[in-house]
Amino acid sequence: MTIPAGMRVLMKSVYLCWLVSVLAMLVGCKTTPDAARQTRRLGRGINLGNALEAPSEGAWGVKLQPAYFDAIRRAGFDAIRLPIRWSAHAEAEAPYSIDPTFFERVDWAVRQALARDLVVVINVHHYAELMASPAAHKARYLALLQQIASRYRNYPDGLLLELLNEPNDQLTAKRWNALLAEAITTVRRIDAERTLIVGTAEWGGLRSLRALELPPEEKRLIVTLHYYEPFHFTHQGAEWVKGSEPWLGTTWLGTEAERQAVRDDLAMAAEWSRVHNRPLWIGEFGAYGKADLESRVRWTAFVAREAERQDMAWCYWEFGAGFGAYDLSSAAWREPLLQALVPVP
Repeated sequence: MTIPAGMRVLMKSVYLCWLVSVLAMLVGCKTTPDAARQTRRLGRGINLGNALEAPSEGAWGVKLQPAYFDAIRRAGFDAIRLPIRWSAHAEAEAPYSIDPTFFERVDWAVRQALARDLVVVINVHHYAELMASPAAHKARYLALLQQIASRYRNYPDGLLLELLNEPNDQLTAKRWNALLAEAITTVRRIDAERTLIVGTAEWGGLRSLRALELPPEEKRLIVTLHYYEPFHFTHQGAEWVKGSEPWLGTTWLGTEAERQAVRDDLAMAAEWSRVHNRPLWIGEFGAYGKADLESRVRWTAFVAREAERQDMAWCYWEFGAGFGAYDLSSAAWREPLLQALVPVP
């Protein structure tokens, strides 16, 4: 059958319109970033610690202000981590509802970060009761995650969820692996695409990487480590660490032996990352303010640059308290520490 010329022109026009519409749809489609890309977005970050993970905000001397988010963005950081003690603001009995006023405060902080184009990580922090009695608090922990996932389900992909900070005590590696699988399932029933961050047992240290078990089918995961080695240096005089007073005066001079110890630690983590095809994020690292500033600056700069060399994003602990790179009283950065973290080119 011969198709008239006019009909052929019309058909061609319809086809072209269809093709343009399909291409427009494809361009406009939302594509969820994979874990590796999300890790790159985390880049260089800082923890807004001692605020929302305190028993109540302000109890530990830090109450979040819009100016803090401005300062972080202007300084050149890419991300913030918001430690949050949800367990202090939720019912003790089922359904374990989180206080709406506290939820609104977290909403505000998340929006402050996203409005400044900062990637933001929210977590479950300082749930000490879960660490001491995992079985007794399992239902409450999963209920908290369910509420958090539901609340932020429709937020942009610049919001990441860290499932639990520093599993420790009775929440051993074996118990954490089992609970972690349930935690991931709980969130995924609500939000299938949110990037999740998971840490290791034994306080989130890199030595526990080998014991971490992750669902092989779950690809939207970033593994986080906390790095505070050598501990006698980074935690000298820390009031919450028993026996830390005699460590006062410990220095970090950046000798070849000191540097090699850091290289060896991060190389071990990087090898695990390559073998398991899981990106790594150092979610905490820092040296307490009772160490001498020169040593702190040397150590901080070396750890940050070595992490970057090993393709790890990082997040300094922390903004304005005992480890702080920012002086809240003078509303100014401690410039040597800031330059160690985000050096001027």
